[in-house]
Amino acid sequence: MWVATQKLPRSPGHPFYERLNQVLEKAGFDAVVEALCVRFYADGIGRPSLRPGRYFRMLSVGYFEGLNSERAIAWRVADSMSLRAFLDLDPEETPPNHSTLSRTRRRIDVETHREVFTWVLKQLAQAGLVRGKTIGIDATTLEANAAMRSLVRRDTGQDYESFVKGLAKSSGVPTPTRKELVRFDRKRKKKTSNREWVNPHDPEAKITKLKDGRTRLGHKVEEAVDLETGAVVAVTAPEELGDTQTMGDTLRVAREEVEAVGSESQVREVVTDQGYHSNETVLELQELGLRGYLSEPDRGRRNWKGKNRKYQMPVYANRRRIRGRRGRRLQRQRSELVERPFAHQFTTGGLRRIFVRGHANVRKRLLIHVCGFNLGLLMRHLTGVGTPRSLQGRVLARHFPPFGAKKGRLIGWKRLWKRFWASIRLDLRFWATRTHQ
Repeated sequence: MWVATQKLPRSPGHPFYERLNQVLEKAGFDAVVEALCVRFYADGIGRPSLRPGRYFRMLSVGYFEGLNSERAIAWRVADSMSLRAFLDLDPEETPPNHSTLSRTRRRIDVETHREVFTWVLKQLAQAGLVRGKTIGIDATTLEANAAMRSLVRRDTGQDYESFVKGLAKSSGVPTPTRKELVRFDRKRKKKTSNREWVNPHDPEAKITKLKDGRTRLGHKVEEAVDLETGAVVAVTAPEELGDTQTMGDTLRVAREEVEAVGSESQVREVVTDQGYHSNETVLELQELGLRGYLSEPDRGRRNWKGKNRKYQMPVYANRRRIRGRRGRRLQRQRSELVERPFAHQFTTGGLRRIFVRGHANVRKRLLIHVCGFNLGLLMRHLTGVGTPRSLQGRVLARHFPPFGAKKGRLIGWKRLWKRFWASIRLDLRFWATRTHQ
């Protein structure tokens, strides 16, 4: 059976992905990524490999479609005509499976993924979406692909059950049953520390508390966002969990990215929440020549007697700034423009749990996922639509002018009013018929 491609069914995602492909082709995306990845490919050896442009497109699909795993991305691409067109797949061509996608990810290093992220950021800078003067920094936690029940002791290699059995025997219970062991473990004082416990399948995952209050193994993600445009200028996956310990690295990466994209201004102001406030952090920002707007927690009146006085003036200067009119406005922008990308990337973007292991693989996955977010911001700037799912809402504005342009608004409201009363009359006729019967 032969069917013309023009007659194949089309979804609302088709025009979005077609426009995104036009933007990428105009900027020479495929030629750039092939030049960056040429050292990872060999000529005439093995089976045909996954093209770099197709690989990075598939990972960005995870953000646009809200998919958290590479297996889900491969399944979605195999079932979607719009995604097959986005990846330049022929109707009879078999799409890449998840093993090919994961193998390609492991072969290409982190620096190449970061170079692709920088290239996407340059496209935003050319469109005027990267200013770089004022950035906001915040962090979140992603659930790791590892279970708490698989934890073992770092010193002895014992699992949790064997460890509790040893404690029970030392306390006078020679052969504890399952119920006795659970009762004993519930009553004793315990604290699961990263210094004592590790997951053998993912040693780099840390025991942490997630946003919903659960204690699980996770990875920390920290981002720097341009507070004037909402573009993400840096994303890191630090090994440490403390905000004051990881802020310096994220700030350094953000300044490098802003300089690399050729922004007109450099980073001058940094806005954070209360978790980043400390004497050392405030002093470090002052030594770097940056104006810090670090929200200060309520610790009561500070007592500087017997303490290092070099922290006093930077702390008070930061306090004056955050209490001013500009400081309060920047804090409102931080809560809006820094926390909103987390919701788009990890909640609706589907990456609240990440299915790759190791900090290197986590950084690769995050960099391209955030590239999808930045491309969505560019598409919203060019077309008014940032994701293929949001394009479905434009159907309402097309058929009902009151929700769209101002032209023809009165006629649209008349149509809505007529349709409303028509539905009411149909309901009345239906219930009148039921009552008569």
